[in-house]
Amino acid sequence: MSETTSAIKNLLKGGEFLVKESNYLDTYTPEDLSEEQQMIVDTVVSFVDSEIIPVYDKIEKQEPGLTEALLEKAGELGLLGLAIPEEYGGMGKDFNTNSLLVENMAKARSFSLSVGAHIGIGTLPIVYFGNEQQKSHYLPKLASGELKACYCLTEPSSGSDALGAKTTAILNAEGTHYIVNGQKMWITNSGFADVFIVFCQIDGDKFSCLILEKGMEGLTLGAEEKKMGIKGSSTRQVFLENVKVPKENLLGEIGKGHLIAFNILNIGRYKLAAGVLGGSKSVIEQSAKYAVERQQFKVPIASFGAIQYKIAEMATRIYALQSACYRACDMIDNKEKELVAQGKAYQEAVMQAAEEYAIECSLLKFIGSEVLDYCVDENVQIHGGMGYSEELAAAAAYRDARINRIFEGTNEINRLLSVDMLLKRAMGGKIDMMSPAMAVQKELMSVPDFSSDEDTTPLAAEVKAVKNAKKAILMAAGAAVQKLMTKLKNEQEILMNVADMLAEVYTMESAVLRTQKLIAVNGDAACAAQIDMTKIFISDALERVNLHGKHCLQSFADGDELRIMLMGLKRFTKYETFNTKDARRRVAAKVLEAGKYNF
Repeated sequence: MSETTSAIKNLLKGGEFLVKESNYLDTYTPEDLSEEQQMIVDTVVSFVDSEIIPVYDKIEKQEPGLTEALLEKAGELGLLGLAIPEEYGGMGKDFNTNSLLVENMAKARSFSLSVGAHIGIGTLPIVYFGNEQQKSHYLPKLASGELKACYCLTEPSSGSDALGAKTTAILNAEGTHYIVNGQKMWITNSGFADVFIVFCQIDGDKFSCLILEKGMEGLTLGAEEKKMGIKGSSTRQVFLENVKVPKENLLGEIGKGHLIAFNILNIGRYKLAAGVLGGSKSVIEQSAKYAVERQQFKVPIASFGAIQYKIAEMATRIYALQSACYRACDMIDNKEKELVAQGKAYQEAVMQAAEEYAIECSLLKFIGSEVLDYCVDENVQIHGGMGYSEELAAAAAYRDARINRIFEGTNEINRLLSVDMLLKRAMGGKIDMMSPAMAVQKELMSVPDFSSDEDTTPLAAEVKAVKNAKKAILMAAGAAVQKLMTKLKNEQEILMNVADMLAEVYTMESAVLRTQKLIAVNGDAACAAQIDMTKIFISDALERVNLHGKHCLQSFADGDELRIMLMGLKRFTKYETFNTKDARRRVAAKVLEAGKYNF
């Protein structure tokens, strides 16, 4: 995308989707891939199909040297260096393109995790925070796969509380090396990693980051963890006992390790959403093919309405997630380009762009992981008894998926973070939530307008539904802030209610924007399935917004105040009735005919 194109776009601030409208013309969708991006997608798909799938059983058993060799093959194709600048042996591709790699690598299951940890949390800290010497030394070999990387943050006593790490680094008397002591756990790729990104407390209280290397005396590994799923990925403890690390291996600045950890986590959360999107598409393909092949009562089970419901619901949730992912990804990408055009260094621009949309990244992390959970669960159900057997892939997919609600900050943490960040931006004046919230309060006290809408443009009712759902959030969140004030931070249930409402609204709006854009290009008739999925999703999402809103309001309001707000909530979550059964059947027919998610 050119700078000119970027400048035309109306870039909302992070979280601003709640109080401002978006235009479908500014929305990036899966249908907007460039020829080059499609070539990269084709390369990834071909690599997975030809190199990974045939040996997947061996990967699951962690055959010695296999994952390392496959990573090197991926490096030869340029797949490990997409995010690495060209001057360091990479391809220097934008955020959109890098996300496509993660999405389409997901079919490789455990191997996709090895790739993701290497190219993401293992490599990006050096890309964004490394000095020239560090970049020149490490990045070319990380791009080729000659070196493999891992990220060492979690400790036995610090998981969600990352800054509570107890690993220490003390500068020796000569002033040449840090002496590192501590223990890290759940470290992906650690069994074969050459480069270890290690977070520690310099002088006991300055949270910082060091680059360690395989072979350093005192760096040892525990046994491979026996995990529920993702069995093909290497996960071990890392023990650090008086490890001498050259002071030149300090990554970033002393005491500013949080900038590395949290910014990389923002990107990691988005990339996880992209990965589970790819995983969900792979799972629905399993379901569709099995439903067509499996016969009961002398007919394919695909002919049963109960099965069609499951297929359609999977497709609908994937469509909404996909729309939200591509929308957010492009906003990050365009913000980075905008900052570079303003004179920011590339690395600084990327970090600022990821931080700007940290709210969206947190939302997508828990939205996406829960969409995948739904898909893998229904996939087992569609397979019946065979779904519970290790003979087919459904069981492994079910087990593999579970970790995603824990990775990159638990879903509970991300729910709390998303609302906390939104409220802090509102309180700091970065987002004007006060004016829209006051307007909603005024509307609550006014006589409802029951006149019929004259807008006959495509998805006019759905656009209105999104606007009203935003009002429901502003009403609930605004009332909670007014009522509870500083006490609100301790009311996690209420915060999670608001987070769930936010997630529904962001996903609803993303689906509407994408479908509007498709209609503008291709016309209503060609987009019938997309229109069906959008209407299905909004119909159900509004019910969920209503439920979360009730739980929220009933937590702190009562009497006439509660009655008025519940009436308002009902008004704001009203939607036209339509035959969702037939719509789902039409969506299911499209998926079953194609044998995969094809939107």
